[in-house]
Amino acid sequence: MSTDAFGRLMASADPAMIVVTTVAENEPAGCLVGFHAQSSISAEHYCLWLSKANHTYRTGLRATHFAVHFLTEADLAVAEWFGTRTGETTDKFNSDKFAGRGADGRVTDTDEHGLPLLRDCSNRMVAERIAMLDDGGDHACFTTRVLSAHTEGTFTPLRLSDVAHLDAGRSSESRSVHP
Repeated sequence: MSTDAFGRLMASADPAMIVVTTVAENEPAGCLVGFHAQSSISAEHYCLWLSKANHTYRTGLRATHFAVHFLTEADLAVAEWFGTRTGETTDKFNSDKFAGRGADGRVTDTDEHGLPLLRDCSNRMVAERIAMLDDGGDHACFTTRVLSAHTEGTFTPLRLSDVAHLDAGRSSESRSVHP
């Protein structure tokens, strides 16, 4: 198989970008995600593939809930913030440098599950983890049951091609297959 052909096919799909946030044992985490999809109509299920190299993945292993924030064309700064830093060295939720800070200095609200919800990203879902699949690749799939969804209406999603210039918080070589 040609990896160039596979890469071109995947690039042509140009998926919408999301930020996934979660929390476990009072430890919040969040990252930019390009691998995600609806996986059932009834019941409403959604799958998230998280890189095993990410802090969010390790937190997600212990988490029961996830927030899925759908980014719009206006959310490039959010994508950059969550996609170019690692949670091991950056507090992504309480930094003075994050462009999406609210008037009171906070970037997030917290829901009843303790999930950080990004204030500037109102197109979102809250979901409960129901399964996880690790097939040995560099990402693991978390299947979730959607508990709630909110949108401000029709929007143009931020796409992979819009963020392709960003340098990831971790190199692809650091993606551990077996964390």
